[in-house]
Amino acid sequence: MNLERIDDLETAKQVIKLAMQENERLAKRIAELTAEIAELRGKPVPEQLVIELASKQEQLQALQRKVFGDSSERRPKAKPTAEREAQRGHGPSEQPDLEHIERIALLPEAHRVCECCGEPLHELPGLTEDSQFISVERPLFFVVKYKRQKYSCKNECTIVTAPNAAKVYDGGNYSIQFRASVAIDKYLDHQPLERQARAMKRAGLRTDSQTLWDQLDGLAFRLQGTYEALRAHVLEADVIGADETWWRLMGKKNSKSRWWAWGITREDACWYEIRDSRSAEAAAQVLEGFSGTVLVDGYKGYESLAKRPGTDIALAHCWAHVRRYFVEAEANYPEACGFAIAKIGELFEIERQLPKLAHLEGDARDEALGLCEATRRDRSAPIVEALRKWALEQRGLPKGGLRKAIEYMLKLWPGLTTFLEDPRVEIHNNATERALRGMVIGRKNHYGSRSVRGTEVAALFYSLIESAKLCDIDPEAYLIAATHYAMNTGGTLLPHEYARA
Repeated sequence: MNLERIDDLETAKQVIKLAMQENERLAKRIAELTAEIAELRGKPVPEQLVIELASKQEQLQALQRKVFGDSSERRPKAKPTAEREAQRGHGPSEQPDLEHIERIALLPEAHRVCECCGEPLHELPGLTEDSQFISVERPLFFVVKYKRQKYSCKNECTIVTAPNAAKVYDGGNYSIQFRASVAIDKYLDHQPLERQARAMKRAGLRTDSQTLWDQLDGLAFRLQGTYEALRAHVLEADVIGADETWWRLMGKKNSKSRWWAWGITREDACWYEIRDSRSAEAAAQVLEGFSGTVLVDGYKGYESLAKRPGTDIALAHCWAHVRRYFVEAEANYPEACGFAIAKIGELFEIERQLPKLAHLEGDARDEALGLCEATRRDRSAPIVEALRKWALEQRGLPKGGLRKAIEYMLKLWPGLTTFLEDPRVEIHNNATERALRGMVIGRKNHYGSRSVRGTEVAALFYSLIESAKLCDIDPEAYLIAATHYAMNTGGTLLPHEYARA
């Protein structure tokens, strides 16, 4: 079969599956023949060959899981012996946040006659048969004709005109609310501009994706100062999380197509920048001006940055990443990996019982920090030490999943134990990864950016919208308020400030 002619994903998967099955059969046959040859010669099978065959078998199984398995950190669970009872559905959900509209259904005049006696029917006061349902009205776009009243004194000394409606630019045809709505649809709900334009056309608005992009670009210009102030706010924290994911730049000649979205977070804010590199130099520019502890994964760029002379950055590492390695290897080493995963689970369970530091201030925060420090010292530290002792006693296949998991953990050990010494440090970097999820979903829906300016606008709106979500405020209302504030005062309104207002 000519593999170059296959353009169907399912066909390609089937071909790969058959090839893997054949490779597995050949590997077993090679092992059998090797054993037979060794037996005929009266010599044992070479130990190195046994190790090599086992390693190849493990790699083959890992590849099969990667191609055909679900992308998840959840461990497989045993299927229940008894069949589950069929789900019976659920009742109506309460809707306290929706506007409730009462409509009265009246009987048509022609039907207000009794079928028995022919007498006219009359209303029974207070007696109705009630039901309710949820409905929707499609988005309504409209043109506002804004008439500005003029005034003059009786002596006609001067003429005064009422102020105009707020617009991002004088003479613009679209309101701030419209621009914010386009930004929310793209960067929060992940709808490409072309798809938005088609939906608007169905609602009666004649526009195109280029016009919508112009609205985003103009709004981003007004919010540039807010975006920069947000970065300063994140870098003021003593402990931040950092992570990165790839981003696509389309249509740019003489440029790499794969760029990188860098994210830094604290408890009430996150900030992104999209750059053309994942180097230590790029990390240095993203973290420029920060002094404190950075919670990261095992990417070497952060390690290189921390070692630079004059850099006042300490690294803490994420136990969730360590756990992933053991979960990936568990199929081949169930007992050993099961032990490690259970111990890490105990650490996470202790953390779930500790008070959350976000939004705590003053004495309440100091008290919570003291409790975290004491609990980790008394309960978490012995578990961590037992895990380290166990890891040093293990022997796994070279390049095998268990060996890789253990080596990854021990290599990052100083950073993995930072949370025991500093109660401000989280045990994992999941908050930063969650904050990056919006960019990952957006990348899958609208594929990335078409220009360098597009990467800048995307980073700005993702930063403000995801920070608003962390502060539990409406992102659209926040974008509108921040724009008005910037235009009226020249200052900046950050999400956590808007939440407190």
